[in-house]
Amino acid sequence: MLGTSSSSVRDSSYPQILKSPLCAGNPQRSGCKSWTPQMGYSATSSSAVSAHSPSVIVAVVEGRGLARGEIGMASIDLKSPQIVLSQFADNTTYAKVITKLKILSPLEIIMSNTACVVGNSTKLFTLITENFKNVNFTTIQRKYFNETKGLEYIEQLCIAEFNTVLMEVQSKYYCLAAVAALLKYVEFIQNSVYAPKSLKICFQGSEQTAMIDASSAQNLELLINNQDSRNNHTLFGVLNYTKTPGGSRRLRSNILEPLVDVETISMRLDCVQELLQDEELFFGLQSVIARFLDTEQLLSVLVQIPKQDTVNAAESKITNLIYLKHTLELVDPLKITLKNCNTPLLRAYYGSLEDKRFGIILDKIKTVINDDARYMKGCLNMRTQKCYAVRSNINEFLDIARRTYTEIVDDIAGMITQLAEKYSLPLRTSFSSARGFFIQMTTDCTVLPNDQLPSEFIKISKVKNSYSFTSADLIKMNERCQESLREIYHMTYMIVCKLLSEIYEHIHCLYKLSDTVSMLDMLLSFAHACTLSDYVRPEFTDTLAIKQGWHPILERISVEKPVANNTYITEGSNFFIITGPNMSGKSTYLKQIALCQIMAQIGSYVPAEYSSFRIAEQIFTRISTDDDIETNSSTFMKEMKEIAYILHNANDKSLILIDELGRGTNSEEGIGICYAVCEHLLSLKAFTLFATHFLELCQIDGLYPNVENMHFEVQHVKNTSRNKEAILYTYKLSKGLTEEKNYGLKAAEVSSLPPSIVLDAKDITTRITRQILQNQRNTPEMERQRAVYHLATRLVQTARNSQLDPDSLRTYLSNLKKRYEADFQDSGKTEE
Repeated sequence: MLGTSSSSVRDSSYPQILKSPLCAGNPQRSGCKSWTPQMGYSATSSSAVSAHSPSVIVAVVEGRGLARGEIGMASIDLKSPQIVLSQFADNTTYAKVITKLKILSPLEIIMSNTACVVGNSTKLFTLITENFKNVNFTTIQRKYFNETKGLEYIEQLCIAEFNTVLMEVQSKYYCLAAVAALLKYVEFIQNSVYAPKSLKICFQGSEQTAMIDASSAQNLELLINNQDSRNNHTLFGVLNYTKTPGGSRRLRSNILEPLVDVETISMRLDCVQELLQDEELFFGLQSVIARFLDTEQLLSVLVQIPKQDTVNAAESKITNLIYLKHTLELVDPLKITLKNCNTPLLRAYYGSLEDKRFGIILDKIKTVINDDARYMKGCLNMRTQKCYAVRSNINEFLDIARRTYTEIVDDIAGMITQLAEKYSLPLRTSFSSARGFFIQMTTDCTVLPNDQLPSEFIKISKVKNSYSFTSADLIKMNERCQESLREIYHMTYMIVCKLLSEIYEHIHCLYKLSDTVSMLDMLLSFAHACTLSDYVRPEFTDTLAIKQGWHPILERISVEKPVANNTYITEGSNFFIITGPNMSGKSTYLKQIALCQIMAQIGSYVPAEYSSFRIAEQIFTRISTDDDIETNSSTFMKEMKEIAYILHNANDKSLILIDELGRGTNSEEGIGICYAVCEHLLSLKAFTLFATHFLELCQIDGLYPNVENMHFEVQHVKNTSRNKEAILYTYKLSKGLTEEKNYGLKAAEVSSLPPSIVLDAKDITTRITRQILQNQRNTPEMERQRAVYHLATRLVQTARNSQLDPDSLRTYLSNLKKRYEADFQDSGKTEE
């Protein structure tokens, strides 16, 4: 059978194995806390919470023997009928697997029972359980990870428009094995099978998007704020003005996996530009998109065929058919809005809406469903819509059942009116999905005799001055009403199922619609964010150049606009060492660079006056945690693990941000580690920004001409009242290393340390510094080599990227020559 299920790992180092219902003799799915959307899950919720609540189930399998390290993954979102397959080789740290799983944020992870034998579990299983302690694990027998069965599933379920996936995955045995186990399991927990040719199945290589590891996503506060997980001071919060759950989900996945293809990014930027320039298009599109429900969730429910015909299944199918009609009726308004667009991507989306199948499905629905059946807010309104959804004269028995239901509802209203007259009380009829019809009364101007309701009323509850109650007769009538509804739903369901079987062959156009709506929603969100701040369209070159850029999240928090700074990183100067006192702005600046890079690569404008980016294939961050005496050793080990991960995985196209390295050990070892790490990273062409308090590290620019020293300026202000100097932070970045010496001592001075200790510390520091500086002087030859190197790299860069006219180019080259001569003369003066 399908094996055993384990609860989430919390208190033990190894997950407790629990039996699943597929084991013989145990019909209950005990101990497994997974949540599965019922067939009646609403496709209307638009809150970010519901859009991102876990609903993804992932199957993971690893090759054995010589194939160890070859990973197959298959995932399905229970809110969206799409299966994503991937297969890749990973190293012994399993960094790719962990990153992919963090992005998916799964509800449940399925693995083979051979991977987690007690006392002999695989390294992959151990790592996954350590990293996903609050996720349910289910183990199923290895025989269900069957690649032949996986291929059969894909051939049977994949819709025609996406069947090229078969060619991509035919020889990828591990992802085929994973999809076989996944679909077998999902069909079991959902108690339903997917309709033939109804699923979108795609293969996703890891080379199409930039990789941001989970630690970096947390450091940069991409989705969750580190101080308060409930507030939206995150990059997602800054950019999220989406109107649909699909748009919100797409924005989330794009932030975690930015694009690397310049052409695709540029097409998105063209769309955002057109939306910003055409106000009528922007507001028209926003108005139509806001009326869409959760199209992906709607599709997911429509393509499932329940194994048992229950009342819930019937009600859900009827509801979702009404939602489908509502969605299809929005296609024409969306098409009209996009009709006069100019950009290729918007034109392509307009073209996809020209699909005749939208009209075919809607016409078929309208032959059975009433024209005025539509999605409405409120459970009673929606119940009425479902009840009268099917046209009259299609089924005689259904018409009779509906008349009976109407009579019962009228009787209930009449009975409550009689009760109101009988007791002279302001009673009104209310309805809730849990209680059915009940009576409500507000006692604003009413005095109850003896402060009590008549004895006929039961199940009384009171909130402030409002009473809710029922009566024995009303309970009986509610039961009759429910019985009548069950009949109506059953007969309507039969008609709806017949209708759905006729439209299944055309339903695939809804995948395009879902994709169009979510992408337009995200692009509108980018444009909306631009209207609230002075963002600029980024360019893509081989240089990272930002003129007066600022931190997008800080802008949202601050009362005043954050201080803007310039950034200029090229292949010739690709390593920045940044110094400055504590709280001068180093960490904020590093995060700002990464956030701007991500914004540019997802197709958004960025917070700057001008910006140019080199595509980053990976973004790594090593942001320091606050010093804590109690956790000093663990802080150091965490630093080492994070930096090891960067060194193993970084390449020439990476963006690397390191903030404070080696502070968890003594300064000599800390400087040694920093120096060695810098030398390794300098061998790559990665763009690296390295913030440090070790000023000795700044001397590395004498050996490596591609190193630039930068610092954050501070000013000293005389505090006349206390006759002491205070530091004023300017948050401005300048060239060179910080001239601010011994700022740790200055911080100690304003603390409550005894003055004698501060004086001793100053004296000892002066002596040590004098000894170190004697050995750290740059030679004139180094300075000359540096000047030649910088001239050469700037000439190469000009040849590659310059768009200047001949006269401007002549002026630029003349200035470059003057700067080179000045640098050369300076080296001569140093020698003298």
